[in-house]
Order: sequence, then C-alpha cells, then structure tokens
Amino acid sequence: MRSYVFDASALFAFLENGPGAEAVADLLKEAMRGRAEISMSAVNYGEVYGRILRDHRRERAQVAASAVHPLPIRFADATPQRAFHAAEVKAKYKLYYVDSFAAALAIECKASLVTGDADFRRLGHNFPTVWLRA
Repeated sequence: MRSYVFDASALFAFLENGPGAEAVADLLKEAMRGRAEISMSAVNYGEVYGRILRDHRRERAQVAASAVHPLPIRFADATPQRAFHAAEVKAKYKLYYVDSFAAALAIECKASLVTGDADFRRLGHNFPTVWLRA
C-alpha cells in the first residue's frame, strides 16, 4: 500500500479547489478505496486552519475543518519525539519549522510528501515527493 503525507499546501489546494486539487482528490479516493494511506501532521493541519481563520473568519475555518473531518487522513500528533525530529530536519535542510513537521512525518512513515511548496525542493531529488501543479 502506498503512503503519502500531506503538507499544508496539499490540503489548501483541495479545500480551495486550487492548483493540484484534482491530484489531491485522486489520492484521497485511493485512500477511501483502501489502496493508500494518507497522514498529516497536526501542526500542518493547524497551519491550514490558521490561514483560513486569518484570511476569512472563524465560521469559514470551522466549515473547512468540518469538511476535512470525514476525509481518510490520519492526523499525527506533535509529540516531543516528533518535534525533535522536525528540528533535526529543519537544521539539515534549512526548512521552516512548520514545514519540517511534514518532511519528518514523511520520513517516519516512509511516505511520499505531497506538496506544492517549492521550499521542499531543498530536500533534494532523492526525497520521495508528489509535486502538485496546475
């Protein structure tokens, strides 16, 4: 079974029907069929909620959270161990700390990172990544 980790840009793409939304929807369908596992750090999920809250209002952020709830995404808590691993990834690849949670979770899960964020190019060509494009 294939494993994927969504960063914030992947979930944004899906929720806002932006560039890459169709690719994200296809991965979610695969997970619903039991052919894939999708994980996301609670930190990155909080990033999505916070951006919607900032750009719109609380009601819209809550609607988005309600839309995400039934999706086949496993949310991984930010445990102290994961926080330390994210810090190591941040230091090694020069990522933003919040982004390092997604990369660290992908490493932990032996999963492909799903992203449209060019900052993740710092991970190098050997890091398994599904790039979202328009």
